[in-house]
Amino acid sequence: MQAAKDTDVRIDHEWHSLSPDVVAQALASSQRKGLDNTEALSRLQSEGPNRLPVGKRRPPWLRFLLQFHNPLIYVLIVAGLTTLALGGHVDAAVIFGVVVINAMIGHIQEGKAERALEAVRDMLA
Repeated sequence: MQAAKDTDVRIDHEWHSLSPDVVAQALASSQRKGLDNTEALSRLQSEGPNRLPVGKRRPPWLRFLLQFHNPLIYVLIVAGLTTLALGGHVDAAVIFGVVVINAMIGHIQEGKAERALEAVRDMLA
């Protein structure tokens, strides 16, 4: 929980549900004026810049391989191998095809999500 310096207003982490006046009071700020330069510099030094953290990006090949690290995929691979061992070549090919298509879709979606996060990070900068 955070508390304001000169007030008794206590705010949990649900800022979006509070009125602007309450938030401004809790942050020792003003809705019209904002922070003065000294307070802004002080908060910049104590809290750091207002930016999303930059995470370590995984290479595309690793992102693709990690799509197979899922218990349901393990079950499908075992089912495909069992079906192949029993002579069901067409059924095994369908099962493995589903596994590969699932991995490709997951890889593409994760790549789009990373690009979207980068776009949001760039907009905030």
